Amino acid sequence: MFRHEKQLLNNIQVKVERPNPQYAALMQEQLGGGNGELKAALQYLSQSFRVKDQTIKDLFLDIGTEELSHMEIVAETINLLNGHNVNYESVGSGEIQSHVLGGLAPVLINSSGAPWTADYVTVTGDLVADLLSNIASEQRAKVVYEYLYRQINDKEVRNTIDFLLNREEAHNALFREALNKIKDMGSNKDFGVTEDSRLYFDLSTPGKYFDSPKPTEPSFANPRR
Repeated sequence: MFRHEKQLLNNIQVKVERPNPQYAALMQEQLGGGNGELKAALQYLSQSFRVKDQTIKDLFLDIGTEELSHMEIVAETINLLNGHNVNYESVGSGEIQSHVLGGLAPVLINSSGAPWTADYVTVTGDLVADLLSNIASEQRAKVVYEYLYRQINDKEVRNTIDFLLNREEAHNALFREALNKIKDMGSNKDFGVTEDSRLYFDLSTPGKYFDSPKPTEPSFANPRR
C-alpha cells in the first residue's frame, strides 16, 4: 500500500532562484533517465517481490518508496525551472518536448527526450547480484547528481541536489551492509570453485600489472566506521 503525503520528504523546500529551462532539460535525466529516480524506485520495488529475507525485503521496499519521493522532488524542481511560459526557443539545445508537447510538464523522458523504458531496470532473482547492481546504481546516480551540481549556480537548486546526492550515499551504505549479511547465499556460493577462476590472462601487452586472482565474495567495510 502506498500513501501520498503532501509535504515533501524530510520537509525539504523545493525552490529555484529563477527559471532556467535549459537546466530543466538537464534535470530530466534524473526523472526519466537510465540512472534516474524512477528507474531506482521501480528496480528496488520489483526486486523486493521475490525476496524471502524479511529484513532485506523491507530495506528494498523502504528505499524504493523513498526513490518515488525523490522523483517527486526532481519533478517539482523541473517544474519550477521550466517557468510559466511555453517557448521552445528558450531551450537552445537538448530536450524541447516539455515545451512543444507536454506544456512544461515534467514528463518521463531523459535530457535528450528519449522516453523512459523498463529496460533500465535490473532484476535477476539472485539477491547478491541484485544488491551489487543496486550499489552500482546508487553510485551512478551520485555521479550524475555531481555533474548536475557543477553546471548550475542557482543556490536553491544546489541545495536540492545536495540533499538528493547525500541520500544516494545513504542508500549505497545500506545496500553494502545488506550485502555483508548474505555472504554465503545465492551466487556468492560459487566463488573460486575451479582452477579457471584463479587464472589471469595477460592479453594487453607489454606489461603485466595484476597477478592471478584469488576469488573471494564481495564485501565492504562497515560504512558507519
